[in-house]
Amino acid sequence: MDVAERVDKFLWAIRLFKTRSDASDACKSGKVKVNGTEAKASREVKENDIVQVRKGSVHFEYRVIIPIGSRVGAKVVAQYAEDITPEEERAKLEAPVETIFIKRDRGTGRPTKKERRELDRLMEEIG
Repeated sequence: MDVAERVDKFLWAIRLFKTRSDASDACKSGKVKVNGTEAKASREVKENDIVQVRKGSVHFEYRVIIPIGSRVGAKVVAQYAEDITPEEERAKLEAPVETIFIKRDRGTGRPTKKERRELDRLMEEIG
């Protein structure tokens, strides 16, 4: 029995995306691949297909166990998709995120052109 399901519906069903339209948008923007080729939202996935999803800088990989079209609880997702994401990609999730915060006194308004140039120069030196 060869069962297939749309890739956007499958990704939504296994809770990779909050909404089906988010999954569809990811497909349209080239963030989803099935067996190494970019997939449109209507592309069907079958058992043992490898689905790659890029979220931010992390590339997740899943092997389809059973194609499913209806959303399931988080506890039973493992019955439908096997997470085969490499450890190097998982390490990216725990990498420290460096942020730079420049404090301005309340009521000083927007930076002037001169202050903006100084901020830009500072940011270039840091990064």
